[in-house]
Amino acid sequence: MKIVPRSFLARTILMVLVPLIVALLIVTNAFFGNHWKRVHATLAKTLSGEIVTMMHFLDHGDEKAVQMLAHDIGINVSINENLNRPKYNDNKDREAGELAYNLQKKLKQPAQIYIDRGKRLLFIDIPTKSGKTATFGTSLHRIYSTSTEVFLIWVIGAILIVSVLITPFIILHSRSIRRIAKAANKFGRGMDVPGFKPSGSAEIREAAAAMITMKERLNRYNKTRTDMLNAISHDLKTPLTRMRLGIETDSVSKEDLLQNIDRMTEMVNGYLTFARGEVPEIEQTVELPAMLTRIARDAAPNKKIILEFPEKPVQFYARPSALTSAFTNIIENAARFSKKTLKITETDSQDFVTVIIEDDGIGIPDDKKELAMQPFVRLDESRNEKTGGTGLGLSIAKTAIENHGGEILLEDSDLGGLRVRVVLPL
Repeated sequence: MKIVPRSFLARTILMVLVPLIVALLIVTNAFFGNHWKRVHATLAKTLSGEIVTMMHFLDHGDEKAVQMLAHDIGINVSINENLNRPKYNDNKDREAGELAYNLQKKLKQPAQIYIDRGKRLLFIDIPTKSGKTATFGTSLHRIYSTSTEVFLIWVIGAILIVSVLITPFIILHSRSIRRIAKAANKFGRGMDVPGFKPSGSAEIREAAAAMITMKERLNRYNKTRTDMLNAISHDLKTPLTRMRLGIETDSVSKEDLLQNIDRMTEMVNGYLTFARGEVPEIEQTVELPAMLTRIARDAAPNKKIILEFPEKPVQFYARPSALTSAFTNIIENAARFSKKTLKITETDSQDFVTVIIEDDGIGIPDDKKELAMQPFVRLDESRNEKTGGTGLGLSIAKTAIENHGGEILLEDSDLGGLRVRVVLPL
């Protein structure tokens, strides 16, 4: 048997109400328990003192003084020879116990106390010296205060009010969480949830927004994999067909076959690199100038390279291999299309490192800049094997930069070609 409920609604209500109830019970017991005892002891002592005083007057035969005193303090006094009382008195009840103790202590003789709870009346029978019985009748409130019961009623009422007030809010939270769970279940089966929007508290909305972002990334991932298969099919089909045709007609040379094989190997390696993504590696302290200089000199040995770096470049934590791969793809792309000049600039701020790679090539039209960042897209419409590549360079770089929390932007360069701006957080 499980004591703790499984639903979020029931658990939340328990988390709110149980501490509230425990706290109120502790306060009630610690404060009103002692308060109740002190109040009842004071009331019993006062009433017992009044009764003892009147008994002294009765024992001395001054009934007139007793009647005047009883009238003034709100007590009805009668002297009786025979009384029809219940078999058992109420001396030991919680209401009359303190009064019975005080009367026994002061009168040195027992007093019989009876309570009419229906009418909230109190009767005290005490034998007189004349052999009769003096009966003192008064309100039960003279010895018993109901403030504690009233307080307990208010405590229970407060718990009920809190329950009524918090339940709708908890239901709304539960509904938002259930909507996220249902949407995640449908997303996991490849289905869409039209009209799904984040709702609820800030944390729940944040979780829903993160799930929507995850769904969009998964969609992009699936689309990328589909595009990759289409690209592999298209790009490998051409050299394979050419090789087969050449072999069948005996018109292909060994050099042509090797060239086609090299081209296919290059494409397959590019596809595998993109499909694998980043290899997990430990972040290390990185300085960009040395890395960028080495990559630029390897990529453009026969072109003019302009380097502008700060005197004391900042150091920040990054994954060196992934970052090197990203800048290699960007700089090699710039070197491939530049005419004579390649320029690399680094500027540091308190929160960011900005690297700008520029060339004096033909650039990219504004309407194709966003397209150029997508995988398997080659802006060279001729699909020239020497310059076309696999269309993965900028896409691989974009993925690596974004995985570092950075951003990559394509702009027009003052040199006349393309400017690639890479912003990395420190």
